[in-house]
Amino acid sequence: MTNDPSTLRGNWNFPTTIWFGAGRISTLARACKSLGISNPFLVTDPGLAELPIVKDAITANEAEGFPTVTFSNVKPNPVSRNVIDGVAALRSARCDGVIAFGGGSSLDVAKTIALVAAQGEDFDLWSMEEGRKDWMSAAVPLPTIAIPTTAGTGSEVSRSSVVLDEEARRKVIITHPGMLPGIVIADPELTIGLPAHITAATGMDALAHCLEAYCSPFHNPMCDGVALEGMRLIREHLGNAVTDGTNILARAQLMAAASMGAVAFQKGLGAIHAMSHPVSAVYDTHHGLTNAVVMPYVLMRNRDAIKEKIVRVSSYLSLTSNRANGFQAFIDWTLELRESFGIQHTLKELGVEESRFGDLAEAAAIDPTSNANPVKLDATKYRELYVKAFAGDLS
Repeated sequence: MTNDPSTLRGNWNFPTTIWFGAGRISTLARACKSLGISNPFLVTDPGLAELPIVKDAITANEAEGFPTVTFSNVKPNPVSRNVIDGVAALRSARCDGVIAFGGGSSLDVAKTIALVAAQGEDFDLWSMEEGRKDWMSAAVPLPTIAIPTTAGTGSEVSRSSVVLDEEARRKVIITHPGMLPGIVIADPELTIGLPAHITAATGMDALAHCLEAYCSPFHNPMCDGVALEGMRLIREHLGNAVTDGTNILARAQLMAAASMGAVAFQKGLGAIHAMSHPVSAVYDTHHGLTNAVVMPYVLMRNRDAIKEKIVRVSSYLSLTSNRANGFQAFIDWTLELRESFGIQHTLKELGVEESRFGDLAEAAAIDPTSNANPVKLDATKYRELYVKAFAGDLS
């Protein structure tokens, strides 16, 4: 590909303002003022809504003159009903901006609420599905502040969200350039209470983002550099964060890596996400965990197309000094990483049923993330991948 100058084309945009560092949650009121938000609508999940990190932030915000309405009807795999209910609550309270506070699910719902609330009553959410380009006729979303409390999805620096269409049982990627938060408050102290298994699963999600972006066949060397460094940060700090959740250095580096993964995947994702989306839509599995399970099987399927890239990754991550073993060294590292975190090896262990392979494969083949996979895969080939991931076959 790189030998043909005509392929060296792309539209590059690197995203938004990030206020990064321990204790930066104290700047929330300043962020509201900066974006012209007078009556913020804070979106979070039911668990976080009861914790001091959210309550203290609201109290501090209100002390600065920003009355804050809380909405916490958010599922781990968000559904359109969460968005509809949120928009109704926001309009009822006459809020003029959104604070997205939590993990990827809360951030995705919050950004989508900000989009839909700015539109008319007859607005069709699904018209914003990635690839349809109807966003050009939509109104600009309400201003949004993103405050991540996990280090995985990178939704805080993304122009997209993922919402489940309950009727079709399909995860839909909603995209609008105005969904990119105006300010991100990235405070690693907010991730300290995250359980070890969630730290591991979200960290593997960040790894999947960096890995798939780097392997995407599209040309964006800036994203390649960001993805490569993101993988290095994950290699050096994910284990420490899982083992010692109070390690603020590890937490900070993972938070940076998660945002880097989402910046990098402007270049595209691939079959890891294309396989994972239908599984979590049907079985309600954790997105990052599902990515971690299917990751090595997709790597093996893509091997011929990505081997040289993975060899470079292995060298950069100091996985091996032997070029001939670079690809296998990376595979071994991902397997060892999963095993050390107690992550399942097969889709069977996640509860996926063989009888659903056909439906899952059809959904994976039309998932927008599949378009950037280094190897073109149709439903038949995705079914073969599901069979391998179910059986634990890495051949």
